[in-house]
Amino acid sequence: MNTSSASTNQLLDQDVIEGQSGYTKSFLNLYDLAVFRGTAPLCWRCPPAVSRQMYDTCVGAHHLEIGVGTGYLLDHARFPVPDPRITLADLNPNSLAHTAHRLRRYDVSTVRANVLEPLPVPEKSFDSVGMSYLLHCVPGSLKEKGIALAHAGAAVRPGGVVFGATVLSSGVPVTFGGRQMMGWLNKQGVFHNEQDTYDDLRDQLETHFDRYQLTVRGCVGIWRAWTAS
Repeated sequence: MNTSSASTNQLLDQDVIEGQSGYTKSFLNLYDLAVFRGTAPLCWRCPPAVSRQMYDTCVGAHHLEIGVGTGYLLDHARFPVPDPRITLADLNPNSLAHTAHRLRRYDVSTVRANVLEPLPVPEKSFDSVGMSYLLHCVPGSLKEKGIALAHAGAAVRPGGVVFGATVLSSGVPVTFGGRQMMGWLNKQGVFHNEQDTYDDLRDQLETHFDRYQLTVRGCVGIWRAWTAS
């Protein structure tokens, strides 16, 4: 293995670990308010109704959620069946426990996973895979962390959908307030999206999927992508 490449990967892994460490039990109690009532509508100009509509139209009976947050969107989603099976994948045990408890009315299982590595779930077994507000928290440019899309695509069955949203810093309209908040979050190590462009997100979707839809709301890139049937 190239020594320089190995060192870079170790730094990225350390950034991933540090980036998710802020999701403490106390912070998770404030997360919905901070994100879905705060930064999403006010800074990114993407109200929660947009994300909820995406989930209502995309979640399947057997769903994998990567980067679970608090489970807000899954908790409000309209599943196509009354008893969906949901697998939660996240590196942070607090987020997994919080979300699993919130969704306890469903059949829920959890796995600890780093999205930059192959996921420890059965391949081609899920009807849908969601990864919302995740990629902008993952270290590296989209050219590097786009591998997470490939890992998500490997988990979905032929014809299934991978969907999500991420805050972009270039190629989309960013308000002055949004730019200030984005800069602060990057400085804190919560975000890693200073190099995240619309063009790079589009290119990664084109690379890893047979077809996709990519739209923009505010400075948020929203996608739906499908593997071959």
